[in-house]
Amino acid sequence: MDSRISARSLGAALGGWRTREPAYEALADGIRLLCLDNRIAPRTTLPAERELASALQVSRSTVATAYRSLRDSGHIASLRGSGSMTLPLRRADAGAVAPREGAIDLQQASPPAWPGLAGLFSDVSLSASSIVARTGYDMVGRSDLREAIAGRYRERGIPTSVDEVLVTTGAQSAIHLLAAVLLGRGDRVLIETPTYPHAADALRRAGARLIGVPVTPEDGWDLDRAEQAFARALPVLAYLMPDFQNPTGRSMSADERISIGEAAQRAGTFLVLDETTADLDIDRGLQSPAFASDPESVIRIGSLGKTVWGGLRVGWVRAGADLIRRLVAARPAHDLGTPEFEQAIATAALRRFPEVIAQRSHLLRAGRDAAREALATLLPDWRTPVVHGGVSLWIGLDAPLSSPLVMDVRSRGLLLSAGSRFAVDGGYDRHLRLPFTSGPAELIRAVEILADAWPRVRGGAPVQSSMQLDAVI
Repeated sequence: MDSRISARSLGAALGGWRTREPAYEALADGIRLLCLDNRIAPRTTLPAERELASALQVSRSTVATAYRSLRDSGHIASLRGSGSMTLPLRRADAGAVAPREGAIDLQQASPPAWPGLAGLFSDVSLSASSIVARTGYDMVGRSDLREAIAGRYRERGIPTSVDEVLVTTGAQSAIHLLAAVLLGRGDRVLIETPTYPHAADALRRAGARLIGVPVTPEDGWDLDRAEQAFARALPVLAYLMPDFQNPTGRSMSADERISIGEAAQRAGTFLVLDETTADLDIDRGLQSPAFASDPESVIRIGSLGKTVWGGLRVGWVRAGADLIRRLVAARPAHDLGTPEFEQAIATAALRRFPEVIAQRSHLLRAGRDAAREALATLLPDWRTPVVHGGVSLWIGLDAPLSSPLVMDVRSRGLLLSAGSRFAVDGGYDRHLRLPFTSGPAELIRAVEILADAWPRVRGGAPVQSSMQLDAVI
């Protein structure tokens, strides 16, 4: 058991649940939908039958029969003396495919290379003789690059020295290294859901048990779930994206940062903050840095993959000097250092970072606005969130058919990732991630393909009520 939901909170989440008769099946359908959309996270204890019946003003037998229906459909399990608990859901991820020529590939939410990058390659190549004079086995990172990274943190109000920075081969490498050093098999890790799937895969590979905390574009982080998970599970670390979270695009409010920071501190949990999207601001404006008050328990991961180019495999860890030394000692088992030429390119790119960020903001604004306008015109029944930065729209579909839709549009040359790809414990078949990192014309064409396919996909679904359809997908 990771957390519980009160009868009052469940009643509020259900809203106008009594949409049809019999009442027990309408109640069961309402709870199923909350589970499938991860508004009730897996491994959450539901209210006792008598308690929920009183809150909803129905008979206890109505609640008992609804719970029986949920057990039959595999959404909850009940144990005498322990109550009823929601279960992880089956994943229906369609999987990634290699793009063919001419396809619109939106499986990766990464913009094309920054236009000035080719010039940096040419400039840095002129100093090739000094680069190749080094050994090439660099476990820590070039001092000038680490100083440039530390300087960026100091500009944000986070005092940082070069001893508190480790350069890695991208953010994914940093996540793997941190998991190897900080986690043992069976350790609990708090993680957002939906989330960056490769991070979840890396943490699982280290043997971690993941505890999902729901986050939505509209409502942000589920603080009740988070606070209970910190208090009950005492996770070793929490992996979070506080700014322009991938895939929802949501940023934490000041209250959310305070609440999660205090809960993590009470639990003795390391906060691993993935800031790879934090610089991709479109129109939010300057914010205070997240979780800046306790640097010893806060670990920051950065990368140039989303800002400069995905092919520039340079990332970093910003942490206390003692942890940096532990990471350096463990690193040879994973890799033998970050390539020298890439580090020189990264150093040069950071010198021009304000220019990089300005260009990225312009590119992402054009893509976001084009995608939102096309969706509003062609697919008005879909829920398209308002985001102020990041790389993608986390779209709510009007039926749980994300995976069938992704499979259908592949034949039309549009490659996307289904919502379930970003789930920690299944679900999100009612969601679709649409990156807006491509140009407006390509994104408009992508939405046109989706709009053409959607009636066909919906028409091919089993003929059932939408709630019943949720229960079987």
